[in-house]
Amino acid sequence: MIEGYIPYIFAISLFVLGLGTIVMKNNLIKILIGLDIMESAVHLFLISLGYRTGGTAPIWTGITGEKIFVLPIPQALTLTAIVIGLATLAMALSITVQVYRHYGTLDIREIRRLRG
Repeated sequence: MIEGYIPYIFAISLFVLGLGTIVMKNNLIKILIGLDIMESAVHLFLISLGYRTGGTAPIWTGITGEKIFVLPIPQALTLTAIVIGLATLAMALSITVQVYRHYGTLDIREIRRLRG
């Protein structure tokens, strides 16, 4: 019975791990890693929503009779989200490099204190 909930439990665990990383760490790179872990948890959740036990890929056309198909929409949305997430992570990392060049540190406590 609990086997069906394992992907959801794992997704929640990953999300909590990423949220804990964001809250507890002061380094900008570690905060971005936490955001990426949270993003991966959301991707796992979306893929898990589309899964059907015994389901078949919806592009298979040689199936006759009643058959359960896997939902393709969460998969397509997840692929799109991965591309968008990669682009935003690259942008955030480039901003982080500029912050390091300007302030000389990646510690958010120091950056807030400098305000320059």
